[in-house]
Order: sequence, then structure tokens, then C-alpha cells
Amino acid sequence: MTIIPLVSIVFEIFIAALALFAVFRGRSAMIGFAITFGVYVYYDLARYYEWQVSEPLLSLVFLIATLSAFLSMVALVKNPTRSH
Repeated sequence: MTIIPLVSIVFEIFIAALALFAVFRGRSAMIGFAITFGVYVYYDLARYYEWQVSEPLLSLVFLIATLSAFLSMVALVKNPTRSH
């Protein structure tokens, strides 16, 4: 096992926490990024520790992360001043 994936997971946790903090400060468009990076943490932990999670489930979880990031971007583009 190498430390690089763990460092990445720590950064993903940090990003998810910052996005969640932004949501609680009124930046509702950031909820998608909080979800996305929360999912990334789960996905990467499952891979790193070789949890018995089916590949279709991991693929679905990754799709959810991608869609939530996309929806956050759409919200930011539609209402750039309301998302700050």
C-alpha cells in the first residue's frame, strides 16, 4: 500500500467539508460538490481497502457524484451572484 491514495482521500474529505461549510453559509449551489467529494471519499476508501462492494454499485455511486457536480455547475452558471 502506498500513501498517495490516502493523501488524496484526506484532501477529498477536506474539500467535502469546505463545500458543506459553504452550504451552511448560504451557498446552496455547493451542495453538489459536497456530495461529489463525499462520494469520492467512499469510492476511494472502497478501492483502497478492497471492500466487498459490487462494481455496478461503485459505478452507480460514481455516476451520482458526477451528476451532483454537474448540477452544482449548472446552478453556479445560472445564478452566479446567488451562489456566493
